[in-house]
Amino acid sequence: MTRAPEVSVVIPVYNEAAFLGGAVAELCARLPSLGRTYEIVLAENGSTDATAAIARALARERPALRALSVPGPDYGRALREGILAARGEYVLCDEIDIGDLDFHRRALALLEAGAADFVVGSKLLADSRDERPLFRHAASLVYSGLLRLALGFRGTDTHGLKAFRRDAVGPVVRACRLSRDVFASELVLRAERAGLRVVETPVRLREKRPPSIRLLKRVPAVLRQVALLAIMLRLEGRPRGRP
Repeated sequence: MTRAPEVSVVIPVYNEAAFLGGAVAELCARLPSLGRTYEIVLAENGSTDATAAIARALARERPALRALSVPGPDYGRALREGILAARGEYVLCDEIDIGDLDFHRRALALLEAGAADFVVGSKLLADSRDERPLFRHAASLVYSGLLRLALGFRGTDTHGLKAFRRDAVGPVVRACRLSRDVFASELVLRAERAGLRVVETPVRLREKRPPSIRLLKRVPAVLRQVALLAIMLRLEGRPRGRP
């Protein structure tokens, strides 16, 4: 086995056949500017187009790229399996239509300086620029408000870009029980409850193409999962470091 890279970039992908090749080429052209050895882990999940085959072909062409697949369209499971498959000391969770190297640099600086154990790129901080359609920004505000109300979340955002030291957060990933859309929220909440230093940093969010999954169709399942997460965390008891 080749030597482990310093950085693993984990990206869930679903039905990205038309977009994947160009996005990977752009990312591979830009990642060397980080000045660290890296790998890209594409975590395909239940695509109905040629995404899985394209991801495997790209992995054969590019030594720094690895591809895995999980059955069914399940973003959370894909993200979880991608993180667990990562070999780098630092794990950066990105989206195929974002590829935010500015966030990568700032997050790595915070982690390497010991200023954070877990960095969240929040699109809802005052200094952030969320260039998505207004209704999607509003949905993010409502969702984060729900997490604060129902689960005692202390930040502003749980979805999107993340970075952490793999050894510190690996046990938290394994403790997560949910998948799909709410896995990302459970991961951040459990990191808080484990006493890790979760730090938010502003980001500019500019998606390069429309999302592949319709927002409104996800709402009922998300609400059910948030309710389930609230029950699970309540049964587990008081989080570490809180009165």
